Amino acid sequence: MQRLYIAKERFGSSDGSGWTKYVEWSGLTQLTEVVTLDTMLCPAALEDTKDSYWPHIVNEDYMLDFFVDLNFLLSELADESGVNILGVIRRPSTDVRQLDWDGFAFLGYDLLDQDVSTSALTNCGGFPEAFENSELSNVGLIPDFDRAVEIQRMLRSKYYPPEYHADCDLWAIFRRQSE
Repeated sequence: MQRLYIAKERFGSSDGSGWTKYVEWSGLTQLTEVVTLDTMLCPAALEDTKDSYWPHIVNEDYMLDFFVDLNFLLSELADESGVNILGVIRRPSTDVRQLDWDGFAFLGYDLLDQDVSTSALTNCGGFPEAFENSELSNVGLIPDFDRAVEIQRMLRSKYYPPEYHADCDLWAIFRRQSE
């Protein structure tokens, strides 16, 4: 399981009316912040892919914001305030919540479409046949691996196969702790 890094803008109650409108639309009243790879809710903190990034990023479609080198990523950020530095694992095959990842704390599992752009959990208006909004943590993630896998399976096959965003990959999300 490859460990990757990404810097994402924060989205939470300090975002004023944008946050209020999002909570009203989503019905996710338990949220204190959204921590996700979703590009609309939490855009990448580094906007452009510079030539110097190529040796340090994932060279794959839809993955150019993901770095394989944490120190390089951190060196490219002018300011870390308002940014979540995330450690992520795409398609974990086992529960990774106990993984010892120096400086990072496990937050939960997200389900992202194949473009790694939209979260099926926090940005699709809900999939009530697959999961209840109340199952999401206060940052919009599923805390339990088995339940996240079950939701993924239900989205793909049982209830929502024609829905583009239901064809999703499982991602484990860790957040860098302040030093």
